[in-house]
Amino acid sequence: MRLVCQSCHKQFPSSKPIWKCECGGLLTLEFHARFPLKKIQKRTHSLWRYREALPIENDTNIISFDEGFTPLIQEEFAGKKVFLKQDHLFPSGSFKDRGATVLISKVHELGITNVIEDSSGNAGAAIAAYCAKAKITCDVYVPEKTSPGKLTQIQRYRAHLHLIPGSREDTADAALKKAQTTYYASHYRNPFFFHGTKTCIFEIVEQLDWSAPDTIILPVGNGTLLLGMYLGLQDLYKEKIIETIPKIIGVQSENCSPLAQAWKKHQQTKNFSTGKKTIAEGIAISNPVRAAEIISAIEETNGDIITVSEQQIVDSLMKLGKKGYYVEPTSAVAFAGFLKHRMKQNKVTVVPLTGHGLKTNKTPITM
Repeated sequence: MRLVCQSCHKQFPSSKPIWKCECGGLLTLEFHARFPLKKIQKRTHSLWRYREALPIENDTNIISFDEGFTPLIQEEFAGKKVFLKQDHLFPSGSFKDRGATVLISKVHELGITNVIEDSSGNAGAAIAAYCAKAKITCDVYVPEKTSPGKLTQIQRYRAHLHLIPGSREDTADAALKKAQTTYYASHYRNPFFFHGTKTCIFEIVEQLDWSAPDTIILPVGNGTLLLGMYLGLQDLYKEKIIETIPKIIGVQSENCSPLAQAWKKHQQTKNFSTGKKTIAEGIAISNPVRAAEIISAIEETNGDIITVSEQQIVDSLMKLGKKGYYVEPTSAVAFAGFLKHRMKQNKVTVVPLTGHGLKTNKTPITM
């Protein structure tokens, strides 16, 4: 197990408390995941049942609420069947708990006592929750216009909340400055986070009787879940748990769609103007740090990146609500993508529901 720089390819031991290379490059984690199926099936129904596929050295360092193994329910909308993965039911109310439990377990293992994170809300809440359990001091930077419910949640975990004026990118810049002297528990820069979010596809495959779906449709901003899904699929494929890799379809709001624009422009990922406001605050990222990785993952799975309008997002919120699913607008982005995407009948499609609706109760939504 080792950390590798994407830019200069320098290698570091995973026990080194770093979140970026000395050259400033992004890090990836090289780690051999294993799946002893007989052992897995005897364990408790949490994401830590895949223990041999998670990069923590010692079990005593695991920080967990027994999270994971969320329900996978098949529904039908307008004659189209879909499996909904209910990751809005995590302890902090979003799939970000997957990454937080692994990353903060590693932080605990490294003996780090103070971390920072920047977020549009959900990742900050998740990191704050697990830091509270681990008794690790946590500073969370968020845009000042973040949903009030998410701000209250972060403060309730006794994290130090920093409201930053301006854009989501201004918030990231403020956190980066602080990260020069404090360990950066970033959900999109720190590679250990992705080794938590990858457990979503482990669960989906197990819940489908150890078979891969045909298509996965999910919201994408910084790519936290998408890159985790891709990483997990690679793990499963290399270990011959699955025989095929499903298509990954990333969905963005038309009002903030740098990745979709890059995809249409033959993978050029720079110089796009995407400053319009969207109710899908969780993916309102105009300059994704790992854009090249996201596009590469989509390309390698023969997938696609599509966009949906604000009205389609709202309509999807209502349709999910009529079936009893209460999610935040960012979750509805993926479902809107499912309704828009043309697919063959009798194909197995999965849409993760990424965040709970209670987080955005005060967000104005036109019906």
